Amino acid sequence: MSLQKIAFLGPAATFTNLAVCHAFPGEEHVPYPTIPACMDAVINGDMDFAVVPIENTLEGTVNLTIDYLFHEADLKIVAELTEPIQQHLLVHKEYAYEWQKTEKVLSHPHAIAQCHKFLHSYFPDNPHEQMTSTAAAAKYVKEHPEQRLAAIANELSAQEYDLAVARPNIHDYEFNQTRFIVLAKQETDLSLPLARPRDKTTVVITLPSDRPGALHQVLSAFSWRNINLSKIESRPLKTGLGNYFFIIDIEQRMDQVLMPGAFAEMEALGCKVHILGSYQAYAIQYE
Repeated sequence: MSLQKIAFLGPAATFTNLAVCHAFPGEEHVPYPTIPACMDAVINGDMDFAVVPIENTLEGTVNLTIDYLFHEADLKIVAELTEPIQQHLLVHKEYAYEWQKTEKVLSHPHAIAQCHKFLHSYFPDNPHEQMTSTAAAAKYVKEHPEQRLAAIANELSAQEYDLAVARPNIHDYEFNQTRFIVLAKQETDLSLPLARPRDKTTVVITLPSDRPGALHQVLSAFSWRNINLSKIESRPLKTGLGNYFFIIDIEQRMDQVLMPGAFAEMEALGCKVHILGSYQAYAIQYE
């Protein structure tokens, strides 16, 4: 039986890679440099699935993921992964006991922002250099042992690039998570080796431009049917100012009666409804 090919936002040892390792152990994991490149690899048939970030607790929605999925990529969401984000200070092993002599800290700008209190306490006067990813920062530290550098990255980066964890868990907030979506060309009943999944459905709704109160009527179609929504967010349609589409997360799988009835009611109002996927949402647990 051939291995499934999983595209992920690279390089190796990113948080996306870490999520893929938990969700798809034993399969072939292939890094791609950008979110669109991951999706294109599935569209072109080079990969079976793509795993890309869609939301972070502190930084919010990854707009590129939503926009490319809506405007460019004809793909289905077949699973969701929620991963705790644990940021560590990594240094070259020969500086493990002298990490406070670090001259420069490197990481992705989001990671730097997530560790502001630690950096302010220990390196208030040291420069912080932004990199394309936390893994890229770790790789740079590994490749420049002659410099006293540190990277903010995850445990997989420490293993991948043979670095020492000088200080673990340096992030400001304990409750920091990132949501990832798993994308495929066709709807797939995907079962992953992770515990206690929840049912979800994600839809995109475009409102009619000439109907006052349309969003209220859309929400009412869910409300009176007791369909629970966990998120609603607007994004520009890119057809003019004031034109938006809405991406909505529903806390249940697609059924035979309630949701089709709600969608039919919306379409009768002149809305366009597109189902991005009905799937299971998994939470990755760390000990």
